[in-house]
Amino acid sequence: MAYPLSLPEQGHREVIRDVRPETGGDTGLAVDRPTQGEAIGKPTAPCNAALHPKPGEYTTENGERVIATERDLIYLDRNSGALIRTEPNSPAPQLMNAPMGAVIHFGNPTRSFAELRRMGPVIDLSKQAPTKNGDDAILETYLKHRNITGYIEREARVMWALFKSLTNNKPLKDCTRDDGRKLVTHLEAQGLKSKTIEKKIAWLNAAVNLAISEGQHKSINPFSAIVPELKDSQRRLPFKDEDMKAIKRNLSRRDKSDQLLVRLLASTGMRISEAFEIEGEDKERGVRYVIVGKKTEQSLRRIPLPAAVLPYLPAKIMGPLFKSNATDASDAASKRLNRFLREGCGITDPCKVIHSFRHRAQDQLRAAECPEDIRWSILGHERETVAAGYGEGFAVPVLKKWIDKIGF
Repeated sequence: MAYPLSLPEQGHREVIRDVRPETGGDTGLAVDRPTQGEAIGKPTAPCNAALHPKPGEYTTENGERVIATERDLIYLDRNSGALIRTEPNSPAPQLMNAPMGAVIHFGNPTRSFAELRRMGPVIDLSKQAPTKNGDDAILETYLKHRNITGYIEREARVMWALFKSLTNNKPLKDCTRDDGRKLVTHLEAQGLKSKTIEKKIAWLNAAVNLAISEGQHKSINPFSAIVPELKDSQRRLPFKDEDMKAIKRNLSRRDKSDQLLVRLLASTGMRISEAFEIEGEDKERGVRYVIVGKKTEQSLRRIPLPAAVLPYLPAKIMGPLFKSNATDASDAASKRLNRFLREGCGITDPCKVIHSFRHRAQDQLRAAECPEDIRWSILGHERETVAAGYGEGFAVPVLKKWIDKIGF
């Protein structure tokens, strides 16, 4: 829970408890909710504690996603991932200073304001202005300029919100690379590898570079060259036939969404983050395909939907194929499916992870004597090349013939 208070059911009165397990404390705030939409707050003791979530990710009662750091609560829209507001992760001042008998509502009271005022002082918690400054326009301009939407947009907004929180909303013009490294340190503490961190910060780096090129930012780029080049990535191995048998044998233990995700990753070789980019489909000469790899020019490509996955797809993909409330949906899915490999399938080799589907796909295409340029058209170029940026590439029906050789 991230809201400063949680309203009880209609007609009840209760004391809201402090959620911090280390204190076992009581907020001392008694709340009545006579009708839906408002509450009467009667402080029964000094309000010296309100909800103060430990660092992590939370969902509020109305579905907003919240990133809690030691200092801030970062509220994100549950659908777009847009920054709604930031607040101090500390006792809420509206409640700490609430007068006796205050009527608290969230902008949608069911009684008239005249009636509420007769009951006591009225406090509207919905009128909390978002904490934004002129620097936010840099990210907004970049997202619009690159037409970035969906999962990637949400990731970029989360990284920006985290950076603002970690630097205490320091103006970007005053930020140095040491400020940018605070974000790196935060992500490293979450156990992320350097390559993953570099990808997550790339959006902020590109946004500031665009602002510099357009004369909107006159100082240095605090996100440039801040991730150390560490050899901390682990060598990955492709799944063997016996691994695939174990996966297929136990796949029914996962829900329908995870089953589809596993089939898609296995039969296309796409990255798990790319699967969460799928928000629709198109057709070319009757062949259904999706567009993935929106993070970089060299990875942007059209992927025919293979025969191994078609029976499990909706008649037409209209909207996100995979939905998640997690801030980083692909990371959450990766952790979940890697546990499935270990605990559900008995695949304990640390070099075999969900990304091993991609390595297997490469091997399957090589074994089928698939031409190298078609392999890269299916799997995406790992590094930027001149050829990668030319034209639309191979016709989708041509790619379909080869991608079906990967199989599941």
